[in-house]
Amino acid sequence: MRQRNNILGVDPKLLIKDAAKLMPDPARRGFLRGAASLGALAFLTGCDIVDGDTAEGVLRKVSEFNDGAQAALFSRTKLAPTFPESAITRPFPFNAYYDEDEAPVVDPAAYKLEIAGLVENKKPWTLTELHALPEVSQITRHVCVEGWSAIGSWQGAVLSDFLKRIGADTKAKYIWFKCAEGYTNTIDMPTALHPQTQMSFRFDHKILPRAYGFPMKIRIPTKLGFKNPKYVVAMEVTNTDHGGYWENQGYNWFSGL
Repeated sequence: MRQRNNILGVDPKLLIKDAAKLMPDPARRGFLRGAASLGALAFLTGCDIVDGDTAEGVLRKVSEFNDGAQAALFSRTKLAPTFPESAITRPFPFNAYYDEDEAPVVDPAAYKLEIAGLVENKKPWTLTELHALPEVSQITRHVCVEGWSAIGSWQGAVLSDFLKRIGADTKAKYIWFKCAEGYTNTIDMPTALHPQTQMSFRFDHKILPRAYGFPMKIRIPTKLGFKNPKYVVAMEVTNTDHGGYWENQGYNWFSGL
């Protein structure tokens, strides 16, 4: 029988906890109750973490497992909770990988939303045209991967309605977004078609402030905050997963709540 030795510098208990954090709640509870061992991780991932792949590689595979589980559980008819105006977090926090004074400044007069990919009408949209779209409002919770949350009031167009308007192929797999500061993000089509996924142009019934993503934020209350791109300048309907700023650094791709 082969003797197993732990990887130098890897605490098996912490590895189990980190793996569990990447799982949706039902899977996490079952995993910690009945499978909290390095052997279980090896079984789930097909890796021998003791003398095979690195711990980072194993966590990446568990993350992929989590993405698949969340995607399978996702429902376009299940809505994120909504709240009264009295619950709005004021001031709503700024959050990005840069300081607030480094947030991009977009000229509203020159702005055009570029459209690409599997759509019939690739005409760019001015901000005036976007603001003329039918508006809906939502008060929903923004949940940050860092562990905090805040409730905000968002107004804008339903993304699925806009996709129909431009003749997007909704059988495509993904929508990729590009932002003014270079941030990118890809979401799956079922999430794009969710009734609460919104092209937000206003916060608390006022033009979207620079801190919150002017001129347009994609508000997705069924996703973690980093899946809600701000300062959006282009979108592409595609069957290719272009990844995203944080996803390319190892964050969960699906990241649903």
